[in-house]
Amino acid sequence: MLLQTCLQNPNVSSVSLSSSLSYSRSLPSRNPTCALRQSLNYHSFSVSCSISQVHSYGTVDYERRPLMKWNAIYKRISLMENPELGSGSVLNQWEKEGKVLSKWDLCRVVKELRKYKRFERALEVYEWMNGRVERFRLSSSDAAIQLDLIAKVRGIAVAESFFFSLSETSKDRRIYGALLNAYVRGKMKEKAESLLDQMRTKGYASHSLPFNVMMTLYMNLKDYEKVELMVSEMVKKNIRLDIYSYNIWLSCRGSQGSAEKMEEVFEQLKTDKSINPNWTTFSTMATIIDDIEGAEKVYKEWLLVKSTYDPRIANLFMVYYTKQRNLEKALNFVDHVVEVGGKPNSATWETLAEGHAGEKKISDALFYWKKAFAAEGSKNWRPKPVNVSAFLDLCEQEGDLENKEVLVKLMRDSGNLQGEWYASITGLSPEANSGIASQEGSFSTDDNEDESEMALNQL
Repeated sequence: MLLQTCLQNPNVSSVSLSSSLSYSRSLPSRNPTCALRQSLNYHSFSVSCSISQVHSYGTVDYERRPLMKWNAIYKRISLMENPELGSGSVLNQWEKEGKVLSKWDLCRVVKELRKYKRFERALEVYEWMNGRVERFRLSSSDAAIQLDLIAKVRGIAVAESFFFSLSETSKDRRIYGALLNAYVRGKMKEKAESLLDQMRTKGYASHSLPFNVMMTLYMNLKDYEKVELMVSEMVKKNIRLDIYSYNIWLSCRGSQGSAEKMEEVFEQLKTDKSINPNWTTFSTMATIIDDIEGAEKVYKEWLLVKSTYDPRIANLFMVYYTKQRNLEKALNFVDHVVEVGGKPNSATWETLAEGHAGEKKISDALFYWKKAFAAEGSKNWRPKPVNVSAFLDLCEQEGDLENKEVLVKLMRDSGNLQGEWYASITGLSPEANSGIASQEGSFSTDDNEDESEMALNQL
């Protein structure tokens, strides 16, 4: 399929799930009272369910609070010289300094740690609060988050022990949903199906989320018939399909090689006024279409129903056109993106730089490199090593050391020379650049290829 070259190993039939991306907002951070260190002694306790704002399996009420000291606490934990001491050592020191720790601050710290996959540190924050039950009140949302973290850090068996330690009256749909997520991540089909049956009995399967999670499992197991059964059950029970439901359904049809059946789903999606097709919807369709004309047709249909313009969609076409050495069409497509309300991003300009370098047009390529580094959001982007290497090699071949140095400076100023590979191709050691490079840029992981992978894997 021609457009598949645009994505980094797209595979719509293999769908991964992480709790932070599983058909809902990530489980926010409230704090259960279960001690978990080296020895794990769970005891039954009641859970208060007084939650002001609930979305899916989590709460978002603390997000409305103003920026406070949580950021300073988060930085201390993230930059610990001795991580083996755990987050609790940082919190103890904070209080020794006479500073007060509120539950809101700690919840916000946990949220940030989970965002950057520092799951063990996040769990340690909970453990610290677990030892102070008189100060920190447990909610069912807290229990769901802690269960999720336990599964990631200690394993699913330990997470099950935590689940069974909770009283039946305290287990709501969020806690069941967190365990279901854990089973799905572990591809435990029988346990997941059994738990879903319990959720049905308790009335916790009356919305799309648990069905989306199960469809993710079946997609990973390539059990496409079960995906269709999940959709049928939702329709029969008048459970509204959300955008994730449609995206999984589309992927299921496409994985079976049926473009016609994909079109049926897409047509149904377009008639659902509550749904706005997103990047994943389009990319799922486009990567299964067998030719560029078919992909362009899908793109035109998507334009009619889109709510916002995602530049990654344009970048799919940009990559295709440049690989076909059709720079004129690629440039015209950028103009089109702007006309329809889109905004080219760093990856867009990098693609044009790549194309012009392929035509040995150093000045033009450098022009687009500069636009890439200057684009909004460039701090969350890193150039592809192969494109950087190709441009620098071209400069060497043409004896254009001046323009080579310009790109090296752009990378240095943006913090992209701390990596050993980037440093090696420019002839500079990582140590030589450590004092110059921006730490924020050097640790960025959200380059366009990763975003494409993540967008497809959000299914």
